[in-house]
Amino acid sequence: MIVVQIFMVIIGSLFIYIGWRIWKKEQITLIHRYHYEKVSAENKKPYTEKMGKAMILMGIGIALTGIADFIFHTSYCWCIFAICFIGGLVIMIVSQIKYNHGIF
Repeated sequence: MIVVQIFMVIIGSLFIYIGWRIWKKEQITLIHRYHYEKVSAENKKPYTEKMGKAMILMGIGIALTGIADFIFHTSYCWCIFAICFIGGLVIMIVSQIKYNHGIF
């Protein structure tokens, strides 16, 4: 079980790092090309900001779930994962529709 918790912290940290790169460094190329093909140059900054923050939210949820499961050993810790992951996914979908004019 400890391996899963460590894995979740590592994956969560990776999500946070990639989200930070997308948000702060505006590395839109870390997102698959067809997701940003229709994003205009003036919308690049708000698009990368929202996508990066959503990715960071997902990463925080993954990492916190691993840490909380290590400390408390309860299945309720997975609520953190569900809330953060679904929240990040909703932000991504809304951003896709707004800036890319569709999900794909």
